[in-house]
Amino acid sequence: MATPLILPGMNSQQQLQHLYWRAGFGPRPADIAAGLSPAKALRQLVREAEPCVPIEGPALHYADPLGAVMAVPPAAPAPAAAPLADAPALLSPRTAALPAGRLAAPVLRRRDLTPEQRKQQNAGIREAFVAMSTAWMARMATGPGQLREKMALFWHGHFACRTRRPDDSLALLNTIRAHALGRFSDLLLAVSREPAMLQFLNNQQNRKEHPNENFAREVMELFTLGRGHYTEADVKEAARAFTGWSYDGQSNFVFRERQHDAGPKTFLGHSGNLGGEDVLTIILQQPAVATFLVTKLYRFFVNDVPQPAHIEPLAAAFRRSNYDITDLAERLFSADWFYDAANVGVRIKSPVELIAGLRRTLGVQIDNAQPLLGYQKALGQTLFMPPNVAGWPGGRSWIDSSSLLLRLQLPAILFKNAEFAVRLKDDENDITPQTTGQERTVRNTVGAHLPLAALQQLLGSASAAEQPQQLARCLLQAPIRPENLALVQQAAAKAATPEEQLRTMLISLLSLPEYQLS
Repeated sequence: MATPLILPGMNSQQQLQHLYWRAGFGPRPADIAAGLSPAKALRQLVREAEPCVPIEGPALHYADPLGAVMAVPPAAPAPAAAPLADAPALLSPRTAALPAGRLAAPVLRRRDLTPEQRKQQNAGIREAFVAMSTAWMARMATGPGQLREKMALFWHGHFACRTRRPDDSLALLNTIRAHALGRFSDLLLAVSREPAMLQFLNNQQNRKEHPNENFAREVMELFTLGRGHYTEADVKEAARAFTGWSYDGQSNFVFRERQHDAGPKTFLGHSGNLGGEDVLTIILQQPAVATFLVTKLYRFFVNDVPQPAHIEPLAAAFRRSNYDITDLAERLFSADWFYDAANVGVRIKSPVELIAGLRRTLGVQIDNAQPLLGYQKALGQTLFMPPNVAGWPGGRSWIDSSSLLLRLQLPAILFKNAEFAVRLKDDENDITPQTTGQERTVRNTVGAHLPLAALQQLLGSASAAEQPQQLARCLLQAPIRPENLALVQQAAAKAATPEEQLRTMLISLLSLPEYQLS
């Protein structure tokens, strides 16, 4: 792994902060004070991300309207498909059982429910998704495996999936998290066999003589190749290969042989009695896959504007490594151009990055995290609920006139109890659409506590006049404009005590447009 260069005009602390924001959810004061080099910090991030503890717990699961919760025994490992004679062994079979405690799909069919039971079902589903989102946000904000959670957030958008089945969505998330830093071939196969994805992309309707092309098309267009690297004939043949890929009533992947089209197929120049695993293996042989994936990763971790001169060497190394995601991440985060000034403080934080970053970098203690999910939704990013199969577009789409106002006022809402009642838009894709305006109003009951001791220690003996600039260097990735620095200094000067002065400086800096960038 190459050692990041210390570029002119950018010191080691600035590089370190840039790394922590891009490879995680921002640096804590202790991370800055530790004084690690970017190379050592990257090694630490990789090491800390190695364990993967599933996101689990009774409160995260859905219970049917009668209160029954049905446990599911672990699934037997799926048998490995015979590889093509001319294909490298890029795919390994799924060997992990279902996460402990994985639950069955809702026991009652929706059409059999009474109106009251349907209302209870919607409430149970919503509560399960809220608990899941809150638990994952807590991992991002406080967990040690920052690189794993950040990479999982990327894959969560890449493999966008939206269902009404919380347990299937939770299983998909834990599969993504488990493989987030492994080999992409394993991640692709595991995700492709998840009931949530098979249901979302209609593959349970993909049967011999009546193929459904949705799953096969999105695997190529959105997950691996991108448009222009396959034909409509390839889509039709891949759909035939995926016939029979389904799941049972306990949300276990099953291959229904009687529904599978066992006839000869030709896909991307390969002919034979191809199955779904064969199609994935053939796809992964295409050079376009590495370029497509690295370009998306570059947009997420580096810059919205891709640079082919940076991407192509990474893509070539990604192919050579048999799609080793950790190896790719280490190469990306240690490249000299990653720390170039053109790539620092230029990405708009997603709502998840903004809120998780606030909590992590400042050590914020939260009494009630649920309203934070309402702010995320108002800002345009609800975990487990992507807007469509392509996921969140990101970039400048995060900002419009209403979302920017909320972004700038969020620190004052959280830390000064400022009044700002957010009325969420009524989304036809919501679990509970057509709710009243009062029910869609988010009020500040978070109870956010902003500790100051770690920041006071970081500031050390800096004078009151020096503190705003020093804090700005720690909190902002984009240079603070002189007029904004003057406003922060003026606000701090009105504070009666050193603690209140520091608190005022913090909230003022967090409320600047510069804080929206990482």
